[in-house]
Amino acid sequence: MSLVLALVVALQAAPAPVSPPLAGFETARRYASNASQGVAVGPHDLYAVSNFNIVRLDKKTGEKRGEWTGERSRFPHINSCAVIGKDLVCASSNFPGTPQVSTVEFFDPMTLAHRKSVSLGLGTGSITWVDRKGGFWWAMFANYDAKGGEPPRDHRHTTLVKFDDQWRRVEAWTLPTTILERIKPMSISGGGWGPDGRLYLSGHDLPELYVVALPKGGGVLDHLETLPMEAEGQAIDWDESDKGALYGITRRSREILRMIAPVSIKR
Repeated sequence: MSLVLALVVALQAAPAPVSPPLAGFETARRYASNASQGVAVGPHDLYAVSNFNIVRLDKKTGEKRGEWTGERSRFPHINSCAVIGKDLVCASSNFPGTPQVSTVEFFDPMTLAHRKSVSLGLGTGSITWVDRKGGFWWAMFANYDAKGGEPPRDHRHTTLVKFDDQWRRVEAWTLPTTILERIKPMSISGGGWGPDGRLYLSGHDLPELYVVALPKGGGVLDHLETLPMEAEGQAIDWDESDKGALYGITRRSREILRMIAPVSIKR
């Protein structure tokens, strides 16, 4: 056997190099719940979100502290909530109904009494999450290829919108193809600004988070990285009282998951 042939055979027989696993979110705790859409987290409480039902749980013990159930005809699909200031702020739509109608619902975070509703009307999609940053409201509107979709829009029309305090549209951005290919035929189900100032998005089915940033030019968000987590998409919420802790759900058991971010995010 020639020296060249021997070298070729040796290279073919050598095992392929193994890439180190991508650092992701580690599940640290599980809470029993009935959550089917997502979870919100406050300083002392968790909120299990399930369409027209919200259950308040003690964050330390997991004990039930309160419950709200709305009229299904009026609140068919509360998708996510977040404790913002003195309110529990929730993204609500008529999914899977069409034409798509979106509202933002405000609740008392202790009693779960409904305080007010902001109607965002038609034309953008089904709102899936709301957050507050830099003196503005931020919300994402989902669009779908089939169930709950409104042709001619499809998953490619998923849109991040920045609103002022009067809920007037200020700016808007679309998703890059690297994320759209992962979430199709569905859309973005959860999101929020992380402790590192970056925006984290979750899809409908896959156990991963998409880290994005506002672009320095153009109207498409920059996709920075994709991080694995146990939660299979759905609504998520950062714990502002516990830096680096992210809450999500698993639809397999409807448990609430407390997940810890990689060290790089906590800094």
